[in-house]
Amino acid sequence: MDDSLQLEVHDLEVQVLTGIYSEETHLPQPLRISLTVDLVCPRQFLPDTPLGASKNYLDLKHAATTALPEGVHFTLIEGVADHICETLFLADARVLRVKVKIIKLAIAEAGESIGITLVRHRR
Repeated sequence: MDDSLQLEVHDLEVQVLTGIYSEETHLPQPLRISLTVDLVCPRQFLPDTPLGASKNYLDLKHAATTALPEGVHFTLIEGVADHICETLFLADARVLRVKVKIIKLAIAEAGESIGITLVRHRR
């Protein structure tokens, strides 16, 4: 069995221009974004292992927040998820797989979670 390392950042609330309906296309919508990223795993982590052996969690947060282009309208939230995946793949060759879950907060009527999960593997 292969070792694995997953980094996780969950429940980021981000305002993103997205949607297909007229009421959605003028103002950013609140999205809840969660990420799970599989990395190449070192043989072991010792007490003095440097950060470079893993990845900074803030890189994941950046991909789902400030790396999203300001003023760009994503028709589908799938496009938002794809942009996040590509940002992470381009930034670090050790990223093997990215799972992005996006919940559209504005359309929930009774606290339900409505959204998508996209999983991309490095090609």
